[in-house]
Amino acid sequence: MAFEENIMSEETCPCGSGKNYSECCEPIIKKTAPAANPEALMRSRYSAYAKGEIFWLRDSLEESQRKDFDEKGARQWSGGAQWLGLTIVESKIDEEKNTGLVEFIAKYKQSGVAREHHEISEFVRKNGKWHLTEGHMVRPEPVRKEQTAGRNDPCPCGSGKKYKKCCFKD
Repeated sequence: MAFEENIMSEETCPCGSGKNYSECCEPIIKKTAPAANPEALMRSRYSAYAKGEIFWLRDSLEESQRKDFDEKGARQWSGGAQWLGLTIVESKIDEEKNTGLVEFIAKYKQSGVAREHHEISEFVRKNGKWHLTEGHMVRPEPVRKEQTAGRNDPCPCGSGKKYKKCCFKD
């Protein structure tokens, strides 16, 4: 049995760090080691979703945010998704203010559809421990289709002239 437990602890961490789960996010989730920085806390939260460790999702929030935590919704999202990977876009710390920001993209599949959750999360350090305070969704850039008109088509500016006689640039 001890051999089986050792094999299980040697699995790669879901957060994408390349480290073993037992050496990466598990100690943070199990509260045997604090997150060293906001990025480590964010990685542990992603791993908690992937592993169904819902208690950590609540406990890693800043205390004033815990009252709004939706345990049922978090459990449904965690269990209803196949977690495909985490990309850290940017991570910043303001040591003077004890705050940090992490922009990330969590990839997952839900009901057979690949999805991405792109967020900028805010963190605060209190009593030496990092906590999530807020998250803001990053909206994708709108798709812009470049309008092309043939030389003899009506000008897209609405002048009523042919494009070649109006806005066409050679």
